[in-house]
Amino acid sequence: MPERILGVDPGTIRMGYGLLEAQGADAAYVTCGVVTASASLTLAQRLWRLHLGLLEVVEREKPAVMAIEEAFVPEGRSAWGGQRSSVRSAMAVGQAGAVAMMTAAARGIPTFKYSPAQVKSAVSEYGRSSKEQVQEMVRITLGLAKAPSPSDAADALAVALCHLQQTRLDALITPRKV
Repeated sequence: MPERILGVDPGTIRMGYGLLEAQGADAAYVTCGVVTASASLTLAQRLWRLHLGLLEVVEREKPAVMAIEEAFVPEGRSAWGGQRSSVRSAMAVGQAGAVAMMTAAARGIPTFKYSPAQVKSAVSEYGRSSKEQVQEMVRITLGLAKAPSPSDAADALAVALCHLQQTRLDALITPRKV
């Protein structure tokens, strides 16, 4: 029986999701998209809207597992406002990730978390790939005619592919019961 894997790329305005159906060594694209919340809302209101939207996806698509990308916290100063704003942004994205975990827990769906570097390495074999490279590798891996869009949805599919790869690796490493 195929396993449905829902990948999630958390964000506080756009939360990407991507659903794969995996059976054995094969993975098939099912759907992808974004759940959105207006930037004019407070963070709490946006998180609530994102929860409701993701809950709708979960209830419609019935995934067996949810794979979530962890927030990225850059080291040192950033070009977009210094370390303080990067940490603040990473904390907000972490809260969006917590919303995804809470949504899965509400429906009894096991969750798995992966770092951005793990996701990029799993999909493109390079932990510092660009968004465009990740989108193209997701397209090639899933045999799609065009790259998934927006990038949040492509990233979510990459997270689902990362989970699938990790599951396969774990099966190879775990001794079989005789």
